Amino acid sequence: MPKVLISDNLSPRAVEIFGERGVEVDVKTGLKPDQLKAIIGDYDGLAIRSATKVTKDVLAAAGRLKVIGRAGIGVDNVDIPAATAQGVVVMNTPFGNSITTAEHAVALMLALARELPAANASTQAGKWEKNRFMGVEITAKTLGIIGCGNIGAIVAERALGLKMRVIAFDPYLSVDRAVQLGVEKVELDQLLCRADFITLHTPLTDGTRNILNAASLAKCRKGVRIVNCARGGLIVEEDLKAAILSGQVAGAALDVFAEEPAKSNILFGLDQVICTPHLGASTTEAQENGALQVAEQMCDFLISGAVVNALNMASVSAEDAPRLRPYMKLAEQLGSFAGQILRTDLKSVTIEYEGAAAELNTRPLTAIVLKGLLSPLLEGVNMVNAPVVARERNIEIAETTRERASDYHSLIRLIVAGDQTTRTLAGTLFGDAKPRVVEIDDVAVEAELTSHMLFCRNEDKPGVIGRLGLALGDAGINIATFHLGRAAPGTTALALIAVDQPVSDGVLKQIHAIPGVVRAKALAF
Repeated sequence: MPKVLISDNLSPRAVEIFGERGVEVDVKTGLKPDQLKAIIGDYDGLAIRSATKVTKDVLAAAGRLKVIGRAGIGVDNVDIPAATAQGVVVMNTPFGNSITTAEHAVALMLALARELPAANASTQAGKWEKNRFMGVEITAKTLGIIGCGNIGAIVAERALGLKMRVIAFDPYLSVDRAVQLGVEKVELDQLLCRADFITLHTPLTDGTRNILNAASLAKCRKGVRIVNCARGGLIVEEDLKAAILSGQVAGAALDVFAEEPAKSNILFGLDQVICTPHLGASTTEAQENGALQVAEQMCDFLISGAVVNALNMASVSAEDAPRLRPYMKLAEQLGSFAGQILRTDLKSVTIEYEGAAAELNTRPLTAIVLKGLLSPLLEGVNMVNAPVVARERNIEIAETTRERASDYHSLIRLIVAGDQTTRTLAGTLFGDAKPRVVEIDDVAVEAELTSHMLFCRNEDKPGVIGRLGLALGDAGINIATFHLGRAAPGTTALALIAVDQPVSDGVLKQIHAIPGVVRAKALAF
């Protein structure tokens, strides 16, 4: 039974979902880093919010961990490269708190426009400063949205309902999507100089960090108002303070800060600044939805292999997982076969999917081909980190699909190129859904791969096969199946032999000495 640790506060219903789905769960919140490191090795999954910091050190102690589930969007508290290197899937729940965060951004924008917090404090203090709080309308004003994904799109919809003009900067926003949303897609500099209000809804990446700084704020329309419910690191707080004091920025409403919890901040105390303690996802509905969604996603992964909302590997739906499972075994075997027989440095990999295989979600299949291919060559390679490992080693990866399969209902062909040689393997699934290798270097064979095998390339001459069988027999190695193939009479032939015992280096040396044997290699699957 898979076992999951919940280390942050989640809805009790999430605990129930794990139990109902057959996953054992422990709830231990408020753990210090050393305490988490001491116990994380006992778990297959870790469910968190933002409090738990999943560092490289924590991951190093998590030898059994398969998945981290973040109930929410941001994963700044997870070392994703380290998780990927260790083969741990990192998931989030991007839709659970989208509406809540968008509504909070709109609420802050309205509060900022009408100076509501300061007016409330003044009135409750017994003052009646009606002329002091001269706000602005938002109707017909231009709202600039930086980041128009899930949350940004909801903000745009709400702003249009409030009769604002909406412009958006997002490199990933297509023209068609912008039209569908009713927003104008612009470049960042255009947004800065046109917007009356700016709201940020982008992840914190190397490209977005400090996106609002002294230089960008200077390009803004004088008197702009800024809302940030995304990530504190998007704004240089010192530059924002200077822009507010100079009058370039009329005010800011912030739910997030560069350092959290923000017990002190250089922006605190400014009348023009509204601050809330990271409340973007703090509604009953969002907390419940995020917790339930992450529990369902983690259960699906641990039980059926379905991967949803993963940040470091291809998604596999619950419907796709059963269909993909036999193909994944075939893909891994083909990759492993190629990795074991390749004798030169790996330069490129081409994976062709034909027939029924071409209709599948091929990204996870490609990942597992690479896992099988690289595992004989490198330690610690798995389905999650294999694509990254390949890129780090400058291995070119190509993937093609063809609706028509040559002689089979479905086919996966793997073409692996090294410095000096190129190897081609192809496989299919027979009626029993068991993988079969059907082609090796353009030679037709038909073989099921087993735990122990011998691959032999030999001259197509009489007596070679007999002497090969005799050598195995003399070594006490029983032959289970014997598969032969050749390109043409009198050329090089191939033998793929399933045996009941491993073939030792000593036996391989004897086989290499047989006249007519070009190469022999022991394989393990």
